[in-house]
Amino acid sequence: MKIEIALTLFGKEIFIPETIVNTWIIVILLSIFAIYVNKKIKNAKIDEKPSGLLNVIELLVEGVQSLVESTMGADKLKFAPYIGTLALYLLVANLFGLLGFKPPTSDYNVTFGLALITFVLTQYYGLKSKGLGGYIKGFFEPMPLLFPLNIIGEIANPISLSFRLFGNILSGVIIMGLMYGALGYFSILVTPVFHAYFDVFAGVIQTFIFIMLTMVFVSMAME
Repeated sequence: MKIEIALTLFGKEIFIPETIVNTWIIVILLSIFAIYVNKKIKNAKIDEKPSGLLNVIELLVEGVQSLVESTMGADKLKFAPYIGTLALYLLVANLFGLLGFKPPTSDYNVTFGLALITFVLTQYYGLKSKGLGGYIKGFFEPMPLLFPLNIIGEIANPISLSFRLFGNILSGVIIMGLMYGALGYFSILVTPVFHAYFDVFAGVIQTFIFIMLTMVFVSMAME
């Protein structure tokens, strides 16, 4: 399913690509879900054990907090809301192909934008925790000759992070598109197995890898 929007504004045609449209669909769906869950939490009774959806949400929140604590340390639980939001968005975006839409993460602009957020967080908290002197000194360790390599390594982190996610998701989209084109009506007999791998398995794995590397980069910068 392909959704693109063309608008005419002040005599000029503005084209909104499929990636932007699908991203906003995901954002709207997740926002509605968050509002619904928030309403359920407010109406829940404190003295009663959570059940149904609230029980699942509690398990997810505890899981994210446990992952952040084990990866970054108990003193960095403030990153749990961001990591949870990032994981939820990436998971839905990567699985969007199951509904017939193009996954936003198959567009490099999206993955690079997310990687830039991780890069900014890494540099900001590295500077904040070490101070300006310690931050600059880190580029000259363990020896001054490695300064150029340390700079290249910092710049390479968001590039490698974005390309890893983009490449895996895009390859799945291309392969599935070729299979549908080659098999035609018979694709329904074969493609479910490949959807399970390229959309579900690869989507979940790439989500986990992205958030893990985000936590590792930020925590290493703060040490």
